[in-house]
Amino acid sequence: MSCIKTHTGVMFDPLRPDEALIDIADIAHALAMLCRANGHFKSFYSVGQHCINCAREAAARGLSTRVQLACLLHDASEAYLSDVTRPVKQELPGYLEIEKPLQETVWNKYLGKPLTPEEYEQVFDIDDTLLFHEFAALMDTRLGEKEPELRSMPDFGFSGFAETSREFLSVFRALK
Repeated sequence: MSCIKTHTGVMFDPLRPDEALIDIADIAHALAMLCRANGHFKSFYSVGQHCINCAREAAARGLSTRVQLACLLHDASEAYLSDVTRPVKQELPGYLEIEKPLQETVWNKYLGKPLTPEEYEQVFDIDDTLLFHEFAALMDTRLGEKEPELRSMPDFGFSGFAETSREFLSVFRALK
């Protein structure tokens, strides 16, 4: 059996994702508990905080509510799989084969249909923008030569697990 037990007590199989078993409360809780950068930032900064900041950046750019929600949920698969750093993830085709259908199942549940190529590009442009600014703020490191424009004012400070989970759910409800 390839199931995990989630925060809400659901037995969930990330290898065969069932849309009916995906719960936004599980996603919010788990992402609030996962640290970005594999724990190497100067202070704890969660995947949940990153997702909230991505959704707020989408709003600051005047993008649709659907893209804002997609930004909030763009790392939702990590709630069931864990976060793997980009350099490693790119070398793990098996992980990507598991992650992609799980992430698409989450988006289908909460967005109703797959992202268009334009929406997908908008979401991951924002993801890359936040990644650049997170590393600048939390590791004193520039990822690349050109600084991408940031239109929002993200908070990269520590946020407690429960607070981040509540904020994630609040943003979710506002966008849904």
